Amino acid sequence: MGAVRTRTGRKRAVPWVVVGLWLAALVLVGPLAGKFADIQQNRAVDYLPDSADSTQVARIQDELPGGEATDLVLVYHRDGGLTDADRRTADQQITEVSGAYDLAGQPKGIPSKDGSTLMYPVSSTQPGQDEEARDAFVDGVRDTVEGGGGLSAEVGGPGALNTDMNKVFGTLDATLLLATLGVVTVLLILIYRSPFLWLVPLAVAGVAAAVSMAAGYGLHELFDVTVTGQSGGVMTVLVLGAGTDYALLIVSRYREELRRHERPYDAMSAALRGCGPAVLASSGTVAAGLLCLLAADLNSSRGMGPVGMVGVLAALVAMTTLLPAVLVLLGRRVFWPLIPAFGSEPKARRSLFAAMGTSATRRPATVLAGGAVLLGALALGTLNLSGSLKQEDSFTERPESITAMRTLAQEYPERSSRPVTVIAPDERAAAVADRARTTEGVAEVASGRSGSGWTEIAVFTTAAPETPAETRTIEALRAGLDPVGAYVGGPSAQQIDLADSESRDRKVIVPLVLAAVFVILVGLLRSLVAPLLLLTAVVAVWGAALGIGGLVFEPVFGFAGSDPGLGLLSFVFLVALGVDYGIFLMHRMREESVRGAEPEAAALTALRTTGGVIASAGVVLAATFAVLTTLPMVGLVELGFVIAVGVLLDTFLVRTYLVTTASVLLKRRVWWPGRLSRAPERTAQPQEREPMAANAP
Repeated sequence: MGAVRTRTGRKRAVPWVVVGLWLAALVLVGPLAGKFADIQQNRAVDYLPDSADSTQVARIQDELPGGEATDLVLVYHRDGGLTDADRRTADQQITEVSGAYDLAGQPKGIPSKDGSTLMYPVSSTQPGQDEEARDAFVDGVRDTVEGGGGLSAEVGGPGALNTDMNKVFGTLDATLLLATLGVVTVLLILIYRSPFLWLVPLAVAGVAAAVSMAAGYGLHELFDVTVTGQSGGVMTVLVLGAGTDYALLIVSRYREELRRHERPYDAMSAALRGCGPAVLASSGTVAAGLLCLLAADLNSSRGMGPVGMVGVLAALVAMTTLLPAVLVLLGRRVFWPLIPAFGSEPKARRSLFAAMGTSATRRPATVLAGGAVLLGALALGTLNLSGSLKQEDSFTERPESITAMRTLAQEYPERSSRPVTVIAPDERAAAVADRARTTEGVAEVASGRSGSGWTEIAVFTTAAPETPAETRTIEALRAGLDPVGAYVGGPSAQQIDLADSESRDRKVIVPLVLAAVFVILVGLLRSLVAPLLLLTAVVAVWGAALGIGGLVFEPVFGFAGSDPGLGLLSFVFLVALGVDYGIFLMHRMREESVRGAEPEAAALTALRTTGGVIASAGVVLAATFAVLTTLPMVGLVELGFVIAVGVLLDTFLVRTYLVTTASVLLKRRVWWPGRLSRAPERTAQPQEREPMAANAP
């Protein structure tokens, strides 16, 4: 009797110990989580690979006298032509800027041909590499430059664009976290129909988010992992979205086990034994897919891999330790008013997914063919995807730097207002400048700073920034100057290098992700055909979701292009996350087959028992990624839209109809070459309990 009491006492102590350890961990990591936003790097050059020409240019510029320069273009414009008073206002304000800041020479106004615009190129090394100092410099210039009475005065150029991007990303983490928490809160209240239960997974998800931010900060400090605003935002969505999915599965099974076990501790132990392997496999596929990004050439993609992985692992650990401990301590009353009483039976309800599965299996070949044709037709929408997104089109609402850029492109069609930067060895600088002048498409060449054995040369093209004509000029410059050891960089060259790196990374990362996920699925399902079926399904979902994006991005949303990284990042997330739901379905189908169920019965039982809980999880995950569509950056809007649409397609079409009907048609061949493909294995044991609740969490 004493031994029983001792064991009972230990069981009661375990949840308290777990909660205590988490509280201690939260106290330790809290200060580090607060530093996560400070390490984010959002300059275009921070995204580039080390080997890119434009990266070398940026690094050498940092070593020149004064360090990295902040380049601005001050634009004065009046429709119908500038007046003498306008010119005096511009001269006065430029004098104020020159007196307040250490500029690289006195800015000189360059008038447009029609006399409606004056532009003043301004460059300063005073802020150096400190991001806050650069932003303060730009804001100070903007405070000085003012129009009025029909005169517009705007501050543009690369430095102003970087400041505008920093302002967006500076508020992104808090905005995204609050918006995602709000969406998850509403969905959990609707799913659980309880005034208290939703608070538990939400609070645990918040703890996981804090831990993941601290871990992301540690990765940057210890291993110099690149953390961008994009990867930080995606990590937040992953933690809350995936974490809530895991919570839905665990709480669903726990509710079921409370009807079979008198003590909450025993019910939770049974719940974790039942759904734990599937949750572990699910998080494993996401982590493996993200780790494949380490092979990326692009710094931003390579950094997103480990940053996203720590987010998923933080969610997994929190939901499999802290969540169970809190639920056990709160007992059955946390489910009020729908408290699952010991020994009771759940209220019988008609299963929507059972009905859907039954309708699909009446004509499985027709349903499968129709679904495949539909996905293929949607995938054709990718042909409508516009070209790579320009920097000027990367905001959903145009900041001042973008409006200034557009004014310059309109008023100075004969020359670019944004120079291409060439870095040449000192002893060859004159020859490089002469060769650059003779390159087709070059309007003007001007030498700049020198130091550390290098000379900076500004090359102005005749074409507007980020146009095909400018791209041809940059490629011609690189071809002609590479033999003499010169590097060609600058904002436009950075965009070219970004697109080239993205193209290379797609060819490398896509096969790696497919191989990694395939290996995990083979180990879990002990089959070759079933993993191939799931991978084919999620790849089809990715193509269809990207195609839907192509149909709406420009015609509906008005986007002028697609982010170069959209294809790769959406593939990684949709394959890794989409396979999760296939794991729950196929793993349950395999259990039924092991018990001797015929293929059709096994498929329908798996769909009936997993359908509701996975549908809820899919809606939550899609909603969390949809939060990205509310942000002011086009690249994040596109990524959030494609992933949200893909998750919904996978949840309600592919998994419910296509995977189910394909499994019915393949019969036992779906488990080839395992033993289940040859004959049913019947056990002498009583039928096991279903691992998941039938319909709702």
